[in-house]
Amino acid sequence: MEAAGVRVPHTDDVFIGGEWRQATGDVHTIVSPSDEKPVGTARQASEADATAAVDAAFSARGAWAATPLADRAATCARWLDNVDRLAADLDVVWAVEAGMPVRHGRALHRFGTLAAWRSALDGAEEMLRERRRSSELGDVLLRREPAGVVAAMLPYNGPVVTVASKVVPALLAGCPVIVKAAPESSLTMALVADCARQAGFPAGVVNFVSGPAAVGQALTRDSRVDLVSLTGGHSAAQDVLAATHGRYARTQLELGGKSPAVILDDAPLDKVLRALVPGATNGAGQVCALLSRILVSERRHDEVVERLKSAWERLVIGDPLNRATHIGPLINETALRRTEGFVARARHDGARLVTGGGRPIGLETGWFHQPTVFTDVAENAELVQHEVFGPVTAVQVYRDIDDAVRLANATEFGLSGAVYTADIEAGIEVAGRIRAGAVAVNSFGPAMSAPFGGIGASGWGRESGPEGILGFTELKQILVGAA
Repeated sequence: MEAAGVRVPHTDDVFIGGEWRQATGDVHTIVSPSDEKPVGTARQASEADATAAVDAAFSARGAWAATPLADRAATCARWLDNVDRLAADLDVVWAVEAGMPVRHGRALHRFGTLAAWRSALDGAEEMLRERRRSSELGDVLLRREPAGVVAAMLPYNGPVVTVASKVVPALLAGCPVIVKAAPESSLTMALVADCARQAGFPAGVVNFVSGPAAVGQALTRDSRVDLVSLTGGHSAAQDVLAATHGRYARTQLELGGKSPAVILDDAPLDKVLRALVPGATNGAGQVCALLSRILVSERRHDEVVERLKSAWERLVIGDPLNRATHIGPLINETALRRTEGFVARARHDGARLVTGGGRPIGLETGWFHQPTVFTDVAENAELVQHEVFGPVTAVQVYRDIDDAVRLANATEFGLSGAVYTADIEAGIEVAGRIRAGAVAVNSFGPAMSAPFGGIGASGWGRESGPEGILGFTELKQILVGAA
């Protein structure tokens, strides 16, 4: 089929065992989030397809683990080259099926996908190098071995960068992978899977299926799957834990966030806004590391809120295929209604609406919501304690730096955060006190060339960067005694 002029192959197929084969699940109608009209159809994978993918990966595990790292890396590098050549097409297709603006896709590819993929390739040899040390019983060899078959569960809101941060490190570690894509990104993943086919991976080393939750559950419950790496929400994480705990399979969980942006009193607001606006609004709020809480002092509150209002109201909302668009639609009607519910309850509970709060004028169709800012938000408010996954930002007021840190840490989440200040060392000190897996100073992140993951309800494990490879390995000790 075609999506906005881009030909997408194999929309009725799954990629298993090194070849495309017809999927055996239901036909899924792809609906544009921008105008609520059908774009086309794609046949989804079934539970039987998921089992076939595990069959293929399980059969490939020994040979891929024994393949020299240089050869594994060369195949992954060819895959990257293929994906990079298709970057513009991927941006378009993702905009069509998921509503993500092409400018967001372009930035995410440059600063996310390429950075994560290349850093893993560049650092693999050092991470997987065998090490020798002496002990009281003789020399000890420390060897990194593949964890085994990996099920990689990808989200709709960043599928290509998640391939770079999750799938590629697993492959470099020597693990065969089954990629389970979200139905809302099935077209994008069909292009990426065909890039893998062209790269020449041995049969079964990398497999792609797209489908409903039952397909993912078939993967996670299969006893031959040794590690499940999920990027998703809490209900999906609970399913993974229920499916894997009985056999002690390893898990990596990158979940939601309620990330704080702390603006210190000396921060120059012009520079702050250059980083904070995209960091708080990208993807129409559908970004796990989104800076959805802005913490300001009592002294600067009014000034900051007025600047936020002006910046938010300058954002261009509309067609995600338009390169001028900052904010596209939410993924579906359920996401829109959820966001509207958060806004209605925040107003009912006494928060003050600064800007936004509803459907944009002139966009009567499509699942659009204005980028929205609230202030006077209580510390225990739903808007502070729960992830909206929509374009809604809460402003909180702190008394001093200690209070700012306390408020930053006063949720169950711990994924990301940011500190803005004219004093870099002070910013680093405050960042060190924020309980999160990644904190930026005068920027927004995370940097995808470095390991990233959450604390608390934001999950566990780290992915991306060279160190992300280690999460897909088992560390073996070989004690060598005297001959």
